[in-house]
Amino acid sequence: MPPRCPLIQNQIIGCLDRYTSNAIILWTSFGDEIMELVRLDEYRCVIPRHGRMLVDAKLFISENLFTEDTALEQLCDAASLFSVKHAIGMPDIHQGYGVPIGSVVALEEAIAPAAVGYDINCGMRLILTPLDYSDVKDKLALLAKTLRRFIPLGEGKHNIRLPKAKFNSILEGGLKAYLKINTGDADLEDFRREDEERADMERVEDNGSMKGDVRAVSQKAYERGHTQLGTLGGGNHFIEIQRVQKVFDQKVAQRFGLRKNQITVMIHSGSRGFGHQVGGEYMKLATKLNAKRSPNNYLCFLESDTEEGRRYIGAMHAAANFAFVNRQIMCAFVRGVLRTIFGEMELPILYDVPHNIAKYEVHQDRGMWVHRKGATRAFPPSRMKQTQWSDVGQPVLIPGSMGTASYVLVGTEESSESLHSVNHGAGRVMSRTAARGRYRKSGKKRSKPALISDEEFWEAMKHVVLVCEDRRAIKEEAPQAYKDIDAVIEVVTGAGLAKAVARLVPLAVLKG
Repeated sequence: MPPRCPLIQNQIIGCLDRYTSNAIILWTSFGDEIMELVRLDEYRCVIPRHGRMLVDAKLFISENLFTEDTALEQLCDAASLFSVKHAIGMPDIHQGYGVPIGSVVALEEAIAPAAVGYDINCGMRLILTPLDYSDVKDKLALLAKTLRRFIPLGEGKHNIRLPKAKFNSILEGGLKAYLKINTGDADLEDFRREDEERADMERVEDNGSMKGDVRAVSQKAYERGHTQLGTLGGGNHFIEIQRVQKVFDQKVAQRFGLRKNQITVMIHSGSRGFGHQVGGEYMKLATKLNAKRSPNNYLCFLESDTEEGRRYIGAMHAAANFAFVNRQIMCAFVRGVLRTIFGEMELPILYDVPHNIAKYEVHQDRGMWVHRKGATRAFPPSRMKQTQWSDVGQPVLIPGSMGTASYVLVGTEESSESLHSVNHGAGRVMSRTAARGRYRKSGKKRSKPALISDEEFWEAMKHVVLVCEDRRAIKEEAPQAYKDIDAVIEVVTGAGLAKAVARLVPLAVLKG
């Protein structure tokens, strides 16, 4: 019988014959439910099929990265969905709405809006510069504060206002449509360069253009979104000026255009209020239609080959197109500010990748809707044919928390067991309320003390120039509120899901 050890409480469960004798049986419990967790090796676990589960739930995680929330229970719920083929947890897994953040769920005949999430096509973009740290070290505050003038930070902000016809063309065509329009914003149009934007498209997942359907989008979604292009948002979204601290793979780094001490700029944002409205409306529709056939009211599905399923797919694509263009517009502002301060220079992007999206893909000779919620596609060279990455594999962008490192990796052929997916970040270890504390209605005194003191927060951020919209809420994003990004990346590389290329450290960060 394999060895056993406790995970959360001191209750032991039995061994299942279908797992090898060197597996370690862990256990956890949620309420009255006992859950078996079998450790297969240092980086892999599995929750064997039980109860309503239709498949085993797989986890890529080390012993020190588990969180004390309902993430594992949510992953088991995902493994119970209609037509499910895979339910996979990433090392940054933590509790989300319906489905854990940091998970991959593959359904053969259905699509689940909650397994995409509210912020459809929230994603990362990395801009490469020819600058070194010595070029920017005395101008970091100037750079960050100037960027703030052009890019509104925080929730509910507005920037580029488009007529409905132009806005709808972006929803339907993404970057392909954006290249053809004049936004009417003088600063943005002054910063835009057509040749640069065309080159960008080749370095954006799906070329930044999905088949959106404006007929599947409500008037409320339009009202929330049509003035929000070019805005960052709040929460964990950021613009970060970074330095390449370490290169792990010189050959791939050179191919990607990365070198030690180089300055890069990372943008993390999504579909703003538009995507939130789309996601919320279709989650309600899925609950209305299929609650009785779903694990719970928070995680319901739409059959993909139905009118409702096709409408959600079209609306999801429209929100994804919004997000691609949103990051493109912010990228134009970043480029314009960099050139204004440092002079003329080439500023290509390395890649732009979503981490809240569902796509129809073929894996193990089966077509399925692969939902990546807080998870990033990491395709190997064989899946990047007809792209400029066919010789090396897809660039993968994984940020840490505010104040800690981010990583550039590359997809590998060995990642098929995760459906060629990796995590999207470090993953939270405490809620936002726990990190910042809860304030009384007066807003002056905390009714619930913060787990992170002000002194601890500023000590962790002392080497970073911070520009933020809400200083009282900024502790929600403190480095201490997240898992150790280096430990997370160790799982990714140790399990062979991706190969590390470079480690980037923050110099200045803009937050909502």
